[in-house]
Amino acid sequence: MISFKHPNLFRPNSRPASPHPPSRPETGVALERTARPLNKLSFSGFKRSSSLVSISSPPPTLLVQDGSYLEALGLKLSEAVSKALAQPTGPAPIGELVGGRRPIPAGRGQSLGLLIASELKACQNNPHLHRAILRSLHRPLSVLLNNLSALLLPLISSPAFLAPLAPTVQAPNPNATQLHALAAAGFAGELLERFDEVGLGLDNDVRGDGLKAVREGLVSLIGRVVNPLIAGLKSELMPLLESLENPIAITVPKTATKAGPTLHPSIVTLQALMPVYARALSWYTMALPSQATLATFLISVIWRALVAFAHRSQVMTSPLTSPLGSPQLAPLTKRQRAISGNASLPPARFTLKLPPSRPSSPPNISVTSTAAADARALYELMILLPRPPADNDTTRVASEAVDEAFSDLKALVTLIESIDNPLFKLGKSREEISAEIDDLTSDLPILIALPVLLRSNIDKSSLIPRVSSIVGVSEDEYRKNCLSGFGRAEQCGNIVGQSVLDFLSAQSSADSQGLVEQWLTNRLDAMEH
Repeated sequence: MISFKHPNLFRPNSRPASPHPPSRPETGVALERTARPLNKLSFSGFKRSSSLVSISSPPPTLLVQDGSYLEALGLKLSEAVSKALAQPTGPAPIGELVGGRRPIPAGRGQSLGLLIASELKACQNNPHLHRAILRSLHRPLSVLLNNLSALLLPLISSPAFLAPLAPTVQAPNPNATQLHALAAAGFAGELLERFDEVGLGLDNDVRGDGLKAVREGLVSLIGRVVNPLIAGLKSELMPLLESLENPIAITVPKTATKAGPTLHPSIVTLQALMPVYARALSWYTMALPSQATLATFLISVIWRALVAFAHRSQVMTSPLTSPLGSPQLAPLTKRQRAISGNASLPPARFTLKLPPSRPSSPPNISVTSTAAADARALYELMILLPRPPADNDTTRVASEAVDEAFSDLKALVTLIESIDNPLFKLGKSREEISAEIDDLTSDLPILIALPVLLRSNIDKSSLIPRVSSIVGVSEDEYRKNCLSGFGRAEQCGNIVGQSVLDFLSAQSSADSQGLVEQWLTNRLDAMEH
């Protein structure tokens, strides 16, 4: 009993031994192992069989049938639109906050457009799925356009948006309000670039993708930002170009003329402003839809410069002037010439008698800049401005128009430099001079080249009045109706040229035809044929 109540604690518990397994012959085991195929040892035998061929790229037809892909894509696009306009993380740089918000970072519009383009390109072989994806784009893109418009409205309505109208040397960068508006326009421009890659919003047919309204809204949003900024820059630039029509005499030291040609004060101002304007225009017109506005701005600016230099008055060189009491310009008396010519007198005799004085300053002269120097300087400044790209189909026409305007400005510079050169007719026959004039003016509108030739007095004739007086209208009316742009000048060139030709023919004799008259005859004949 004691042994049952108090068992030995140090004796291990034991269980009954398990029965021995039935013995199998070794030959059977060997045969079973050799007969088992090798693929039974892999993990593929434990995988569930799937009905899909490839999980990573499911067939588009299955996605259209169950609709799960379109639903997931709609959620993905909505999330991408929300993230695109979300505030960036991290500390805000100084001068970028407007109402506690930071501008949209660059590249977000490109990321959103890349997402849309990749989804459309992935299903381009399945028209049904492609059309379904296009329909799923309407809602998130409409929400995006509304949010961008709501974000932009208080910015362009703020007085700070156009303060200042144009950048200056002291403040070359946009202010915070302009920076936010340009960021929104840049976002829209990046998205439109991806739209162009896949051809979204280009079809006017209602059975198309239905995104034309979204495209037009994005283009309008860019114009609401870019157009006022370029207009403000134009308002500051035009008065400087208009002042080039009137020569201004300035007083400079005589030594300053040795450093280079004297330039018009407006050209000197433009030399400081034009690099600033070039950077601003590059910033304003980063989006492709704004390239048309850039082309219009460049053409109008170049045309204003052409009109200014074509109607610039011919000014003779002003006589030298100097301050009163200048010893260099005062005539010497006999006694002074005798003293200065007597080299035997020792200079020490006069050292104590002459009062101490500093060296006299060089005399000042009054000079007027030439039209050739100002035109050349302006052309070199104008080529700093950005131009529409020529390698894009949407901007190729604008690029060609701008290039033609720059060619006209360069041709006018060459014409003025040649005509104003005193050696232009030296050693040349009348036929050679006439042929050279035709070559110099072949690319210029007739209403631009005509005033230059008339004021140059190349025929050594009497003073010829202005073209407006010959036509019989006031100067303001003539410029408003005939010189408002390249197209209008081309339309009025034949009529005005014929009136001037009749006037010159009446002034000259029947047997001698002036060079300008001969040039007009050749030019009008070429226009008729």
